[in-house]
Amino acid sequence: MAAKADLADVLEAVLELKAQIAAQAQLIRQQAAALEHRRKTFERASEAASIGVWECDLSTEELRWSDVVYDLFDLPRGSFIDRRITLAFYVDTARREMEAARAAAIARRDGFSLDVQIVTAAGRRRVIRITATVECENGAPARIFGMKQDITEETALKERMRQLAEFDPMTGLANRSQFQARLDAMAASQSPEHGFGALVLVDLDGFKQINDTLGHARGDACLAEAADRLKRAAREAALVARIGGDEFAVLLSAADAALAEELAGRIVRDIRTAVVAGGIALDLGASVGVAHGDGTPEELFARADAALYAAKAGGKGAVRVYGAGVTPVAA
Repeated sequence: MAAKADLADVLEAVLELKAQIAAQAQLIRQQAAALEHRRKTFERASEAASIGVWECDLSTEELRWSDVVYDLFDLPRGSFIDRRITLAFYVDTARREMEAARAAAIARRDGFSLDVQIVTAAGRRRVIRITATVECENGAPARIFGMKQDITEETALKERMRQLAEFDPMTGLANRSQFQARLDAMAASQSPEHGFGALVLVDLDGFKQINDTLGHARGDACLAEAADRLKRAAREAALVARIGGDEFAVLLSAADAALAEELAGRIVRDIRTAVVAGGIALDLGASVGVAHGDGTPEELFARADAALYAAKAGGKGAVRVYGAGVTPVAA
């Protein structure tokens, strides 16, 4: 009887052990399924956000990439990757910046974040954001890992927004906002020895008549052509801007201020040439006011504006420099 009881206890223990093993196996399967689900969710999210994971063993320089990183470089998923070869995908400046940031992070045992430009295996230009963290073992850097994200569209959108915020869409010149910011910056940095620099204001003569009688399309063509001529004439300028309908401004640094009168005459001569728009030769002209000196941006602008007013009042197509009696300058 005792032997049968012992056998029954053993069988019961075996059954209980089997049940525990089955329960553990079920738990492992559930955990594995949950892990696989999270892995797939992460991969889908990574692909949607164009974010991939990378790792580099610092002792062997061996790379490991997730699928999205392969996609960023237009390389077949799972293909062999060599760090020396992948570095060739980075444009020169980006490669130097990344290598410097990487070396500094390894030396500091921390990490870095950097936006760089690459040219993929398919010849496409992309901007990617690299984040990196250095992992140490026994106090020594062992691996560096992080994420790579495609931010090409984000970068292009930021550039478009910057263009809209800072540039005139009609002419491509700086707009009034950027002009004011640069004027303020020049005023803030002026020195007693060199002063402010110079401001040249340009107003197109005859533009209103063209715009009113021949239509906005030809008027726009005149503005665009005048802006191109102005850019070519004012190559040495710190900034060329469209600050109003047919009014432009040229900022010269203190080092180039002596060129202001020469530049003003060049502008008058270059814009005087007829503009051909819609098969019609249109006569344009320019009146120019010049102001030198120091003081506030408002004071400099007021002086240049007074000189411009004198140029227009004197028959247009002329240059006036602000000073005693607003001295005229031959164009």
